Amino acid sequence: MEWKKGRRILLGITGGIAAYKIPELVRRLKGSGNEVEIILTESAERLVSSLVLSTLSGRRVWLQKDFLDFENGWKIPHITLAEWAEIVCIAPCTANMLRRAANGEAETLLGATLLATRAPVLLCPAMNTNMWEHETTMRHKETCLRNGYRVLEPDSGFLACGAEGRGRLPSNEIILEEIWRLLCPVCDLEGKKVLVTAGPTWEFLDPVRFISNPSSGKMGYAVAQNAWYRGAEVTLVSGPVSIQPPHGVTVVRVQSALEMLEAVLDQAERADYIVKAAAVGDYRPKEFSPEKIKRRGKNGLVVQFEQNPDIAATIGERKKPGQVLIGFAAESHALEKNAAEKMVSKNLDFIVANRITGPDGAFGSERNTIHVLDQKGGKETFSGSKEEVAWRLWDFILGAGQAGAPRN
Repeated sequence: MEWKKGRRILLGITGGIAAYKIPELVRRLKGSGNEVEIILTESAERLVSSLVLSTLSGRRVWLQKDFLDFENGWKIPHITLAEWAEIVCIAPCTANMLRRAANGEAETLLGATLLATRAPVLLCPAMNTNMWEHETTMRHKETCLRNGYRVLEPDSGFLACGAEGRGRLPSNEIILEEIWRLLCPVCDLEGKKVLVTAGPTWEFLDPVRFISNPSSGKMGYAVAQNAWYRGAEVTLVSGPVSIQPPHGVTVVRVQSALEMLEAVLDQAERADYIVKAAAVGDYRPKEFSPEKIKRRGKNGLVVQFEQNPDIAATIGERKKPGQVLIGFAAESHALEKNAAEKMVSKNLDFIVANRITGPDGAFGSERNTIHVLDQKGGKETFSGSKEEVAWRLWDFILGAGQAGAPRN
């Protein structure tokens, strides 16, 4: 998306062994069209090559010796970098650096830059488990949180010291997602709870056979991800899909329509926005065989079906005042007519209509074209990648961003 390009990102790399992972993070940030400045602490210089980082970023790498460079001191690098950055990310952040950040210690280039910046700050601690769990480290973490910094909890696993436990630097993918959330241009869902359903349902005939549809879940996952970027607390009720869930989102996995209904009802009362993007099976076999159905000569197999509950209509009947319900309608013909009728009959506030076939169809494609209708007669059409379409959908639902605050 456009707001993920052309951003000014300052990376601080401190002296943890996980510093070896950061060149790949630089490559990905630079490769997606962003500007990257890098500060290496003295201990980090021993662990990762400044030449490699400079080559990947296309810029000089700032070292501790640059802090008090008498020949170029008038440039005041810590102020210049602090004012240039749209975000400051320190990865890995050692226990020592966490202390400096908590106490506002400014005797190093990175410490002084951190104290001088007014940009969002992301700290990514990585250290031995005992060091992370020490009460001093926890106290410094809490102070950093009170200072307005985002502290990314370390992962659990095998550590460089040979121990196993919490203290691993999270993956570059997770760090990137945290950077995008802090750089998101609007926070109009901050403090809101969003419930999204996504993917198909499996309606089983026997232990190995089921009736389903080709939904990939990508559209619903993109809706959930973009809600998280915009500040929401997001729960994603997902049918069986092969894609990874978005970072930061609570995932409830289900298989059948009945399981999805139960999960949605369990979460719906707390939600401010409910987005029904799942392709729920309308019917399920009336009878389930506990044993695999065997082939019987040349005769065919007759299966009786019964209707599944209409989850969107059920939520529409129970919708609380102020709660916003968004439905999806995958159609093969009479797109807007059928969608408008569903919006009224199911008591939806918005409905998203799209065709089930074609290059921008609902199922399987990387792209999508959607037609969004609301109860007031508003209508918009959006095309693009599913991530781009999901972003524009939230713009429409939230009044093109007017319902919330832009980020500073």
